[in-house]
Amino acid sequence: MITIHHLPLAVRLDEIPVVSVEEAFACINQYLRVGQSRHVFHMVALPHTDGHRVITVLADDHTHSVSLTSCIVRTGNPVPSLTPSNAQMHIFERDLWERYGLEFTDHPWCKPVRFPVDSFHRKGIDDYPFFRLEGGESHEVGVGPIHAGVIEPGHFRFQCTGEDVVHLEIKLGYQHRDVEGELERARTLQRRSVLAESIAGDTTIGHAWAHAMAIEVLTEQQCDPITEHERVIALELERMAIHVGDLGALSLDVAWQLGSSYFGALRTPLINFFQLWCGNRFGKGLIRPGRNRFPLDEERRKAMRLMLAQFEKKFTLLANEMFSLPSVVARFEGTGVVTHDQVAAIGAVGMSARMSGLGRDIRRSHPHGSYRALDHVSVIEHGGDVLARAAVRRREVDASMRRIRIVLNELSEMSGSDAPTVPSTFTPNTLAISAVEAWRGEVVHVAVTDQDGQIQAYRIKDPSMHNWFALALAVRNNEISDFPICNKSFDLSYCGHDL
Repeated sequence: MITIHHLPLAVRLDEIPVVSVEEAFACINQYLRVGQSRHVFHMVALPHTDGHRVITVLADDHTHSVSLTSCIVRTGNPVPSLTPSNAQMHIFERDLWERYGLEFTDHPWCKPVRFPVDSFHRKGIDDYPFFRLEGGESHEVGVGPIHAGVIEPGHFRFQCTGEDVVHLEIKLGYQHRDVEGELERARTLQRRSVLAESIAGDTTIGHAWAHAMAIEVLTEQQCDPITEHERVIALELERMAIHVGDLGALSLDVAWQLGSSYFGALRTPLINFFQLWCGNRFGKGLIRPGRNRFPLDEERRKAMRLMLAQFEKKFTLLANEMFSLPSVVARFEGTGVVTHDQVAAIGAVGMSARMSGLGRDIRRSHPHGSYRALDHVSVIEHGGDVLARAAVRRREVDASMRRIRIVLNELSEMSGSDAPTVPSTFTPNTLAISAVEAWRGEVVHVAVTDQDGQIQAYRIKDPSMHNWFALALAVRNNEISDFPICNKSFDLSYCGHDL
């Protein structure tokens, strides 16, 4: 196993150890058993003459390191599953089985992640092997994939006794766009950048920055401090906008109309500032490898300070009301609890981990860019319920405002340099990894180049890949009527998961 103590990173493929399947799996097992600070970053499979070379990327929050190992899984040779001993492996092994046909002998839940059984093309779920509860008191309820409003398509299959949820199974994959394949086939930086920032509309900055860093390390480019500072501001502004909007959505789900309307209105000046900055309310077009296309000049910095001052006064007033209103707090408190041990076992990331006391945050554990010098302090709650998830959002809005103001002040004293010219071919036979703490949690991009310096594999991990199972755990032993508020308290991504 090779260990590297910084992100983003680029490592030659021949420097990643290739060991036997047994040795690799034993190494991964041992790594993950050391403590709850460790989790799986990603698993990537590359074509090999005998089958597939499976590269496992592991992260340690405490040592700020990333470790890699690999093994050759031969075609037609089933291998032991790591899932029985490490539950967080389940989604990665299922992904490898679905993509490449890799078989795991004792995986307890080896069924598709995105597609119907035995089909890459069909969108039906008639033959999907849903778990089913049997017994005289039991019944099942199917919700979706078509939902009211503007909710993305996803199917939720509830197994219930009376009104109580015993198990929820979540089936996604209704809008597969093959984004990863498009990124592999793209031959220009502009095309790749547009694809990357379109992965998930509510995480434009998170994915655009992760992609830019992956390209930058593959071309040995380094951004100047002004560029890095502006990206921090953009990421924290995106975090604020989504959190405020979700507080409004949570208000709506508990019939607090004032909160729904007012939080929704408060989101507007945040996203409108992106419009002023780069011409797009979601930040599209702003971040490109090696540079930002639109500088945050003194006039815009002044406008941002004014906007934040006006926003803060209104937000603080309404947030204080929300978290002191008995009818709201009573509905949030104790609903949809996920424990610390559960989020650690499933490898939850981002706010879905921090709401139960697991302080997993890329800005602190694997800082990049300006975050290396900002001494980030994570917002952590311990209740694990809807109230804790709402509280994380409220506190992170405050923390992001403080962070933006600090960076704005530092920008006024900085001078930049010319943006580097990023070549269209990259370091050959190399694996690059970048990670960004987007508002949901860690976004991870993995790019692999071939011997000609072209991208042969591009893999994206949205935090929802880890966290959908947390939602399934949250609704257990709750009434089925609690599902909407539990679902909104996580606000996970459908399109970000279905790549």
